Amino acid sequence: MNKNKATRPIPQLLADLSLLFVAISWGATFVIVKKSIEDLPPFPFLALRFTLAFLILIPLIWIYREHLNKIAIGKALVLGVFLFLGYATQTIGLQYTTASNAGFITGLCIVMVPLLVAGQQKKAPPRSIIFGVICATIGLGLLSLGDNFTINYGDPIMLVCAFCFAIQIYLTGRFAPEVNASILASFQILTVAVLSGICTVIFPQPPLVFSAYAWFGLILTAVICTSLAFLIQSKMQQFTSPSHTAIIFAAEPVFGAVFAYLLASELLSTRGYLGAILVLAGILIAELSSVKKKAY
Repeated sequence: MNKNKATRPIPQLLADLSLLFVAISWGATFVIVKKSIEDLPPFPFLALRFTLAFLILIPLIWIYREHLNKIAIGKALVLGVFLFLGYATQTIGLQYTTASNAGFITGLCIVMVPLLVAGQQKKAPPRSIIFGVICATIGLGLLSLGDNFTINYGDPIMLVCAFCFAIQIYLTGRFAPEVNASILASFQILTVAVLSGICTVIFPQPPLVFSAYAWFGLILTAVICTSLAFLIQSKMQQFTSPSHTAIIFAAEPVFGAVFAYLLASELLSTRGYLGAILVLAGILIAELSSVKKKAY
């Protein structure tokens, strides 16, 4: 008998609200990480962030050690590879495209997840899910795209980034009911830490400056936005669908804009506010849908 399925079910609304907290925490990282990597380059920052996050989760690995097995670790490593590829291609792509294009293209993962589900099940998603995805995607475009719609060299790289994040969300939805959440999150995070460390060694790096703000960024993102966030994702995706998760995560740039205003006094344009409303509308449409929730 699968031990994870023996646990008490969590209402889907509570699971979705927990995933919304994850989206809020990730939205907060935009301003914090942007300032932190002025001192610590992206790959060293990622390596230290995910290493600290893994160390935080070691006690949970010990508590749930009976769930440690090759299959569980293997699935976590697969998720970790796609998660790392998402972060890595995002970092590389940002060097060759604009931040607005990068935000929109990365956000396309919300469209890709329902398509992956539909491909696996060989049937179209419910209309409510499609409508929610369309609203959220248009909202992301209004939030992120500038007046110039040209394709930059980094745009195809960002498309790979979106695809990797979509696969990570989709596979988490499939693996979460089968693997203990602490094991799944811990070894996924360890994989990103190891691969980021390897890239730090392989690729030339500018001088590392461990400033007070860099340490602040590392600790905050490691504790809240990595160890806690991925633990919640690994646990709560047992009780909701990959498509719901993808649309909820589309709120990340909305909260990113909120924190940019609170922490850096950045204001949205009128178009940006309209985009934020559409993203939130997409989330509500999917959340309030009663059609085929369990399938998608």
